[in-house]
Amino acid sequence: MILKKRTAIFKLQLLKTTLFVLMLSDPFTASCQSTPLPNAFAHNDYSHKRPLFDALDNGYTNIEADIFLKDNEFIVAHINPYFKQGRTLELLYLKPLMDIITKNKGQVYNGYDSPVTLLVDIKTDAERTYRALKPLLEKYKSILTRYEDGMVYPKQVTIVLSGNKPYRSITTETRRLAFIDQDLKATGQDTSSTNIYAMASCKYSRLLRWNGEGMMPADEKQLLENCVITAHKYGRKVRLWASPENLTVWQQLLDCGVDLINTDKLAMLKNFLLSAKTLYAKAN
Repeated sequence: MILKKRTAIFKLQLLKTTLFVLMLSDPFTASCQSTPLPNAFAHNDYSHKRPLFDALDNGYTNIEADIFLKDNEFIVAHINPYFKQGRTLELLYLKPLMDIITKNKGQVYNGYDSPVTLLVDIKTDAERTYRALKPLLEKYKSILTRYEDGMVYPKQVTIVLSGNKPYRSITTETRRLAFIDQDLKATGQDTSSTNIYAMASCKYSRLLRWNGEGMMPADEKQLLENCVITAHKYGRKVRLWASPENLTVWQQLLDCGVDLINTDKLAMLKNFLLSAKTLYAKAN
């Protein structure tokens, strides 16, 4: 009796989640007319009311989803996946992106030819999760950037793996549909090509202590600029996660060459980047 009740509750939860995802999955709810923002990174995107679509409506071109491998499904969650049935990587991200690209003449954003990055943060065992993930990525290979025989072939979406990273598999495969987010502080030690690493990230507090008050200390600025120069030398985009949600900090990061501004505040960063872009254009 208890088992039947639990099964019924689970089915009801799954039905509700599926209906929710179907409502979100209409590509026309995402504004393909939005101005794409190459510097905008949606941290823990799935925590927003409309995963993926809130980010796209605000022009984000870099989006993060944490995943747990559970019962051969990729549950999108930050900590506990057990009450998130139905919120999968495929339903929340891969299928909607495919639908958008199909109905928008092969693009995520109108007139934007660069790939949108989907950063997949693996919370379960790296190699086991990646082995299970590969067939799912193959299902969407028509829209995914691939590496094959020493060459990278860009498509509309680039998958970058973070968290628990499957280094062994990624570095030995001759064909794959995923790349790795490198530890920014290790960039100078592991100079493998961009065939493996597409991005270099670290926690803001591992590198900097400045919180946006006053001027950034000269030694911290020099350290950051050196890290950026090294990462760019080897073709990595730079991101500092858990940075202060602060306009002054964001501006300084951009001035130092940081490529991706990490935020939970989608509209705030969008407005900042659009304003900064306008001011830069006027100054030049």
